[in-house]
Amino acid sequence: MSQTKETQENISRNITDSEKKISDTFDDCKDIKIQEYHYGYNLTQKAMTVHCSSLVQDQDENHLKRVLQDLVTHELGQADMISVGDIKSFFQKHGVSYYEANLLSSYDEVIDDVLSGHVVILFDQWDEALSFEAISVESRGVDEPVSESVVKGPHDGMVENLQTNLGLLRSRLRNPKFKIKSMTSGKSTKTEIAYGYLEGAVDPETLEEFEKRLEQLEDVEILETSYIEELIEDSTYSPFPQYRYTERPDVAVSALLDGKILVLVHGTGTAMICPALYLELFQSPEDYYQRTVISSMIRILRFIAVIIAVTLPSVYISLSTFHPEMIPSQLLLAVLDTREGIPFPAIIEALIMMFFFELMREAGIRLPKPVGEAVSIVGALIIGEAAIEAGIASPIMVVVVALTGVSTFTIPSYNLGISYRILQYPLMFLSASLGAYGLAIGLLLIILHLTCLRSLGQPYLSPVAPARPFQWREVFVRIPLKTLLRSPRNKHMHRVPKN
Repeated sequence: MSQTKETQENISRNITDSEKKISDTFDDCKDIKIQEYHYGYNLTQKAMTVHCSSLVQDQDENHLKRVLQDLVTHELGQADMISVGDIKSFFQKHGVSYYEANLLSSYDEVIDDVLSGHVVILFDQWDEALSFEAISVESRGVDEPVSESVVKGPHDGMVENLQTNLGLLRSRLRNPKFKIKSMTSGKSTKTEIAYGYLEGAVDPETLEEFEKRLEQLEDVEILETSYIEELIEDSTYSPFPQYRYTERPDVAVSALLDGKILVLVHGTGTAMICPALYLELFQSPEDYYQRTVISSMIRILRFIAVIIAVTLPSVYISLSTFHPEMIPSQLLLAVLDTREGIPFPAIIEALIMMFFFELMREAGIRLPKPVGEAVSIVGALIIGEAAIEAGIASPIMVVVVALTGVSTFTIPSYNLGISYRILQYPLMFLSASLGAYGLAIGLLLIILHLTCLRSLGQPYLSPVAPARPFQWREVFVRIPLKTLLRSPRNKHMHRVPKN
């Protein structure tokens, strides 16, 4: 918890004491600059500035000093007649100045503002300090999102600057009911966290639960939005993501209109949307920029791809090991012919090939983009062909593994795709042990887990389980926009009591 005013040390009226206190605090901090100045009659009045040179550029600092000099000269009289009492009276009465100044009364406030990119000015015989915001840190400009690129639709994405991201959202949602609240987390990082919601659309119980969990993070060092996800999620050890992410302001605004809560962290170019439901993870922003028939067919294709990604290796293993009679005769003969000479059972063969595929996928991600694309594509072709020639894997197994891997790429949510990559392995072992019966048991356990899972207290499989047919209009297909936009988009999810 932050220190209370009673425990904070107030600024001394003696500027020498203040200089010693601040110098001791920032000992061995090369980028902290402390400078003394004199003003008034015969330059007898003393003042000093403190700023962090790595956060404040020289031109900003000098501009602020000139503004202050012009201010006291033109607003208060001749420069040589100015006293600290005049300056004190002017700012305490909120005189008009080019830069808005904050009055600080404690050394802790001075230190926090200096480390936040402010120029702080202290005056002799005044127990308060003036703080001017002058932070100027280089950051990347608004550009197209990397992980959510679309053919049609807006191409601007969020950046690492929190105020810029909030401006992108506010420019699209010009409604006073769009509420934005902020907090600071961590004693060392003092990370600024902001969360927003649309009043009247968000479920009050969900918002209350979210704020209750967020309050527990005041002393936690938060560096990225995903830190918050793990700290406030309902089930830490579930492979399924309980919140979703976006780099696109249009997707974030759409989520706000749907009654979601948006979380942004300074220094992160992604926003977290909570709560997230399972079926929402299959939706892509491009679904709403294409025609209804096209978007609906693509969405159905994603559901088919998920079934392939989760079950195809397990189905092949169970059929080839336990149930060959279920394979058509000609196909069975082709499979047996391709597996002739393979020294491993189907489960070992599948594990070897999937391991190679995962290696290629990770190598393509970690390497520089031009090199990574070549490695992932060419490497997969070479290793697949080499494995067949060496007799380690059969051609049908290479097809199964490749089709399984490609199917995971069709899922819009990267985190959900990882979940299915993890679940493939226990299903494969169950199929290798019990055949189709083991696969059925594994799928049943996954469905039971999804049914019990919650996100901020809301059922993860809603509106399918619990069943709410009136909300199924946009689950499996994308309904026409003329229907979607004319009816209320948000229907509060009723909570299911926890067991």
